[in-house]
Amino acid sequence: MKKKTIGFIGGGNMATAIIGGILNAGLAAKEQIIAADKMEQALAALQNRFGIHTTQSNQEAAQAADILFLAVKPHILPDAAAEIRDSIGLDTLLVSIAAGTSISAIESLFGKEITLVRAMPNTPALVGEGMSALCANPNVSEEALAEACSIFNSFGCCEVVSETMIDTVVGVSGSSPAYVYLFIEAMADAAVADGMPRAQAYKFAAQSVLGSAKMVLETGTHPGALKDAVCSPGGTTIEAVAILEEEGLRHAVIRAQRACVQKSKDMGKQ
Repeated sequence: MKKKTIGFIGGGNMATAIIGGILNAGLAAKEQIIAADKMEQALAALQNRFGIHTTQSNQEAAQAADILFLAVKPHILPDAAAEIRDSIGLDTLLVSIAAGTSISAIESLFGKEITLVRAMPNTPALVGEGMSALCANPNVSEEALAEACSIFNSFGCCEVVSETMIDTVVGVSGSSPAYVYLFIEAMADAAVADGMPRAQAYKFAAQSVLGSAKMVLETGTHPGALKDAVCSPGGTTIEAVAILEEEGLRHAVIRAQRACVQKSKDMGKQ
């Protein structure tokens, strides 16, 4: 990727996260990155932060890029595709992060053969801890897919999935930060009720969630086994776990997440 130009159509928060990951990981130099946006303020922020080339012309970014990120909202994507259609070829790797827009829908917007990866990152990408799912159309080579994966791994983790799994991805990673924030808030509220200052309560709760997640990822141990290791016989933790089971935490999470997935499927049919 050292000799390739990476372009962005759209210069918002997610583009900022991706550019930051690319530069921090040394996947490309700032001179290899170009971002296009209609908003001068967004371009100024990118230029000031990263020193990359910026432009208000989507065509300029598309013509320059070997890898081109479609980092715009779904309702803007049709106009963006029409604008850059003649500026890209099969040798351009397109990477779309437009939520809820399928590979076939994006292909139809371009009206010709394209090389396309569809990606779904989540908002923790903004702090370098995103979880992204990638799926590709048949024109994407193994090498190109590996390049896309290296970019998404630069600001978190990624997995290649079948596009049929995208709705499940919405439930388990796309929307799930909201579930976790709710859990952190509830733990902090309990700590506040027991006399802890709120700012300190949020720190204790959030760091505990972060550390617990890291234990799962880095040890490879089943979450149930990690839970058992904290639950001493007759101790405080098993008392809390018993209440959570009695109140149906596990059942509530499963129901909520499956409702999220079903909503994503329903929206995809509209």
